Amino acid sequence: MFKSFFPNPRLFFLSVLIFAGVASAIWYGFNEQIASLVGLDISDTTPVIGLGHFVTNSFLLFYGFYFLCTAIFAFLWFKISPHKWQWWSIVGSSAILFSTYYSVQVSVAINNWRRPFFDLVQSLLKPIDASAAEKVVTEQALSSATSQLFDLLMLFAEIAFLAIFIYVATKFLVSHFIFRWRTAMNEYYTQNWKQLRKVEGASQRIQEDTMRFATIMEDLGVSLIEAVMTLFAFLPVLWVLSEYVSELPIVGQIAHPLFYAALFWSIFGTGILAIVGIKLPGLQFNNQKVEAAFRKELVYGEDNENRAQPLKLSELFSNVRKNYFRLYFHYMYFNVARSLYLQADNIFVFILLVPTIAVGAITFGILQQILTAFGQVSNSFQYLVNSWTIIVELLSVRKRLKQFESVLDKSPESTLAIDNSDIKSPIDSQ
Repeated sequence: MFKSFFPNPRLFFLSVLIFAGVASAIWYGFNEQIASLVGLDISDTTPVIGLGHFVTNSFLLFYGFYFLCTAIFAFLWFKISPHKWQWWSIVGSSAILFSTYYSVQVSVAINNWRRPFFDLVQSLLKPIDASAAEKVVTEQALSSATSQLFDLLMLFAEIAFLAIFIYVATKFLVSHFIFRWRTAMNEYYTQNWKQLRKVEGASQRIQEDTMRFATIMEDLGVSLIEAVMTLFAFLPVLWVLSEYVSELPIVGQIAHPLFYAALFWSIFGTGILAIVGIKLPGLQFNNQKVEAAFRKELVYGEDNENRAQPLKLSELFSNVRKNYFRLYFHYMYFNVARSLYLQADNIFVFILLVPTIAVGAITFGILQQILTAFGQVSNSFQYLVNSWTIIVELLSVRKRLKQFESVLDKSPESTLAIDNSDIKSPIDSQ
C-alpha cells in the first residue's frame, strides 16, 4: 500500500514528522527574525477584511518559507532514495497540504468578516415596539448604511469566489494524486502476481480493494489534513474570543473558557464513540471474508457444474446473512450514541454562552465569530466522530490488503514494482 508509492515509507513518514516539527519550531520561534532579514514588517496583527487577508506581510513570508522547506525536503529525498512516484508522493503531498491550508484560511477570512457585518446589522435593527420617531433615519444615514452593507457583501463575494476556486483546484489535485497512488499499488501487485494469485480472492484485492482504498483515502485523508489545519488556524482565534466570555454554567469563571470547553467536549465525544464502536472494524473485515467466499464459489460454478450447488451456496449465504445481522445490531447502538452526541453538540455552545448573552456582554458580530470558531474547532476535534463509519471501512480494507501483502513478505521471489533508475515526472506518469 505504501512502499509502492512512497520511498522507504517508515523512514519517510518519520522524517516528515521530524522535519515538520523542526520547520514549525523555526517558524513560530523565529518568524520575526526571518521577516527582518528579508525586509518585511509582520508586527501588525490587526485582522484584514477581504482578500487582503491573503497578501499581508505575514502571509507572504509564510508562502516563501513553506516553498523553501518543501524544496529542501524534496531535494534530500530525491537524492537519498530516488523513486518512480517521487514527484507525486512528495511534491504532490506538499501541494495538497498547502492547498488545504489555504482553504482553511479562507474560513478564517470569512470569520473575520462576520464581526463588522453582523455588528452593522445589529446597529441598524430597531425594536418592533419602537416609536415612529425612533425609527426615522435621515436619507444620508440610510445611504451610508446601505453602502456599507453592500461593500461588506461584495467583500464576502470575493472571498466566496476564492473559496470555490481553491475547493475545485484541491479536489482536482487530490483526485489525480490518489489515482497515481492506486496505479502504483496496481503495478506492484501485478508484477508480483505469480505469488499473489495463490491467495484467495486475489483478483478482488487488486481490483476492488485498491479502488476502495483509493476512494476512501481521497475523502478521509483530505478531511484529516483539513481538521488538523483548522485546529492550527482556529484555536488561536477561539483563545482570543474567549476573553469575551467571563464564566460558564456550573463551572463558573475560568481563563479562556471556550477553548477548554471545546477541547473537553470533543475529546469526550471521540472517546465515547470510539469505545461504543470498537467492534465494528472486525465485523467489517469478517463481512468481506464471507462475501468473498460466497462470490468465489459462484465464480467456480461458472466453469465447473459440480461447484456452486444449492446446498453449498445456501450455507455460504447463511454466513453472509449472520454476519450482516450482527453488523446491523452493533451499528444500531453505535448510531444511537452518535446521534445523541451530535444533537447535543448543536446546542452545547449556546448553553455555554447563556450567562454571557444574558448580561449583554457581547455584540451580535462577536457572537457569530464565537459560534463559527467554536464549531470549527469542535468539528476538527470530532474528526473521528464524524468519520468513524468510513474509518471502520478503511481499517477493514487495510487489514485485507495487509493480509494480502503478507504473502510477499514471506516469499523470497517477490519483487518491488519500482524501478528506481526510471524516475518520471508527474507529466510522464499520466
